[in-house]
Amino acid sequence: MNGLDQRQRIEAHQANWKSILASIIGHHNISRPRAVIDLAHWLVDNTGSFYSARHLTDYLKSLGHRVRKRSVVDWLVAFEDAGLLCSVNIFSSLSTRISVNPRKAYCIDHALAASVSSGILTNRDSLLENLVFTALRRVTPEIFYHKTKTGREVDLVALLPSVPGQERAIMLVQVCALLTDSRVKQSEVRSLSEAMVKLAVAEGTIVTWRTDETILVGFGTIQVLPVWRFLLEMEP
Repeated sequence: MNGLDQRQRIEAHQANWKSILASIIGHHNISRPRAVIDLAHWLVDNTGSFYSARHLTDYLKSLGHRVRKRSVVDWLVAFEDAGLLCSVNIFSSLSTRISVNPRKAYCIDHALAASVSSGILTNRDSLLENLVFTALRRVTPEIFYHKTKTGREVDLVALLPSVPGQERAIMLVQVCALLTDSRVKQSEVRSLSEAMVKLAVAEGTIVTWRTDETILVGFGTIQVLPVWRFLLEMEP
């Protein structure tokens, strides 16, 4: 969209968003289009947040939509098939653990997410996390989140493409817009450190807007990167 100013780009993205949703509704012959639109907007407003089909069904019912959980599940699949949204599971080899834990939602097109989100629920951290997710997804489709034994979350776990003769690498990524608060920084470092020990990964990454730093921890090293550098390093 070269040559367009910011307002024109936002309007173009919003028009594209409406067109995609209209296509999904028409293709699947959905009888409750307003519910589908409200669901899509909740997901893009809450990018990087946890959800379950039951929670989303209850949310739509609170808006007055008479919907079934089965329909919501079908709509989520339709969003993914259309390349609009993507869901991420917990990192685990146990199918039972995967099934009982919530998923996280991301918008595949980051510019679209920034243009159509309401700005009320979406904050700088969630938009930054969505940007990091889209960069990782260009490298690998196998992306998850992780929960440590103490309940701490690592935002993104990426299984990188295999290299002949080497074990498949795991990339642990925490996303935090600002690390100026020492308590926030300590929490992010601790979450990564616990995951690094559990998954035997010697290096973790924290992506921020501007901070550039190396932190030594007991099991290895945490690289704190500004997002521009992370995006460059993630170029396929």
